[in-house]
Amino acid sequence: MQHVLTPKEIVEQLDKYIIGQDRAKRAVAIALRNRYRRSMLPPEMQEEITPKNIIMVGPTGVGKTEIARRLSKLMDAPFVKVEATKFTEVGYVGRDVESMVRDLVEASIRMVKTSRFESVKKRAAENAEGRLVDLLLPQQKKEQPQNPLNMLFGAPQPAEPAETDEEKIKKLSRREQTVQLLKDKKLENSIVEVEVQENNTLGLELAGMGSDINLGDMFSGLLPKKTKKRKMSVGEARTILEQEEAEKLIDMDEVTKTAIERAEQHGIIFLDEIDKVAGKSMSAGPDISREGVQRDILPIVEGTTVVTKYGPVKTDYVLFIAAGAFHVSKISDLIPELQGRFPIKVELENLSTEDFRKILSQPENAITKQYEALLSVEGVKLIFKEDALDKIAEVSHIMNEATENIGARRLHTIMENLLDDISYHAGEVTPEVEVVVDAKYVNEHLKNNEKFMNLSKFIL
Repeated sequence: MQHVLTPKEIVEQLDKYIIGQDRAKRAVAIALRNRYRRSMLPPEMQEEITPKNIIMVGPTGVGKTEIARRLSKLMDAPFVKVEATKFTEVGYVGRDVESMVRDLVEASIRMVKTSRFESVKKRAAENAEGRLVDLLLPQQKKEQPQNPLNMLFGAPQPAEPAETDEEKIKKLSRREQTVQLLKDKKLENSIVEVEVQENNTLGLELAGMGSDINLGDMFSGLLPKKTKKRKMSVGEARTILEQEEAEKLIDMDEVTKTAIERAEQHGIIFLDEIDKVAGKSMSAGPDISREGVQRDILPIVEGTTVVTKYGPVKTDYVLFIAAGAFHVSKISDLIPELQGRFPIKVELENLSTEDFRKILSQPENAITKQYEALLSVEGVKLIFKEDALDKIAEVSHIMNEATENIGARRLHTIMENLLDDISYHAGEVTPEVEVVVDAKYVNEHLKNNEKFMNLSKFIL
């Protein structure tokens, strides 16, 4: 049985990429663990326990979306991230809110298919190898076309000469040699002709009617499957043939059934930018459908049945995590019914100088490590001193306080300005050079930027 992460282990995994925001991490970790706890209960008790949805509030760039990104990689559960701003009220041009459930089912189908493909991978590879051997071996001479009148009146046909034992042994030996060469990957660049299926999608979407159903998907089962011949290398053909053979070996009805069940019982929908549909419209105009979008989202979050091309899907037990900056609006601006469906409210804090300092060095994907890797390609070895990181963190915090607070995204602005000269001239360096970035370097290079000069009065 696969190990299910405990809340503490989930937080430890998130700590590798996200600095601070412990309350948000704990809330998400507990909600995810509760999905597992519920799955271990008797069916009659499972029906009574619904997920406790979470709403995260905090300024931009403090980790709300990053938590969602990392969760999707962490959890073995269907997960989709959607932007609330993409949805429109029924009757307006745009995506309808039910599309988030359809996206969740698609994600679940992909997960289950990938899992099933892994289980039949070995057999699919063997079958694909057999087809490759048939393509590589010289084909037998085609039979001479027969006279249709002779066939009609039952005239005797000339008998085909039987293969001699020597010819059979030769053919078998040649086949075995080809199989061995294929296994040794010595024929990867040989060219073969493969029949591949063409996509019969009509490419028409009913977006104008508040739906994103593709007509090609609706009629794909009715249209005949067309094939065309393509010349390609053995390596490329192997991938295509293994995919085809794997699809023959898995039962798509069972995949669909399992995927729908997973989406219903373990699905997670991350609803980002929820604050952009909050607020009461005081006048007609582009904001007129904000409250309408909330009313449309409400039944999905409460629990309803959405019809998808794979069958009906219930949303009663799907976990919803909403997030928004709420700069202009407040949570109280959401309609009361929707507020009640998100019982857990988590506020994310502004980033301090210490947080910026940790973001620069601690995460596995720290921005300093990214720039070191990028410039190493050009033969430039970047070394960031401790005092340089302190200075960058200090400037980032001051700029967020003095101007617009954009959270950790401020670091990208500062790092680009800081390393502008190095990035520009890096391609001209032939021997490997070592560039040390210290506090003096930071002061000198940021002084040249007008924005930073204007902020110099804020730096003590």
